Amino acid sequence: MNFEEKTLNSQTVYDGKIITVLKDDVEVADGHKSFREVVKHSGGVVVLAIHEDKILFVKQFRYPMKEVLLELPAGKLEKGENPFFAAQRELEEETGYCADKWTDLGFVYTSPGYSDEKLYLFKAENLHFTQCHPDEGEILQPLEIKISDAVKMINNGEINDAKTLCAFFRGMPCQK
Repeated sequence: MNFEEKTLNSQTVYDGKIITVLKDDVEVADGHKSFREVVKHSGGVVVLAIHEDKILFVKQFRYPMKEVLLELPAGKLEKGENPFFAAQRELEEETGYCADKWTDLGFVYTSPGYSDEKLYLFKAENLHFTQCHPDEGEILQPLEIKISDAVKMINNGEINDAKTLCAFFRGMPCQK
């Protein structure tokens, strides 16, 4: 069965600093015409950092949700940036830690129904502290949470950030 869709026309309806929004006219596989609204994003990284029997999290206000969320350290890829180097950068910026051991946990598509954002997941171990230096305008609080407590927080709905859940379950499969 053919699932491919053909782009007939593409129009940029918004071009911002972080995202670009397109409205595309398409022909679907059965020949019918439709449209797609697409959010273009440079992608990002998420780091599951394990320090002894704890996981490093950051607490920060997320404007679209209008609430403070507990998340794994993460950040946006700069254009052309290597995801591994971005993961190293984000871990140190947000938590002050560097890692001697890194494991690639693959990637996830965040919302493929309307966005091309791709997040690269990494596990960081054998940590040592340097210093925190978050990006300008980024207000966050690094936290260390015991693995067993993090599992409880996930199961009782205290941790709901999708990228955090994906990286956690890719990097801690025995905790499912």
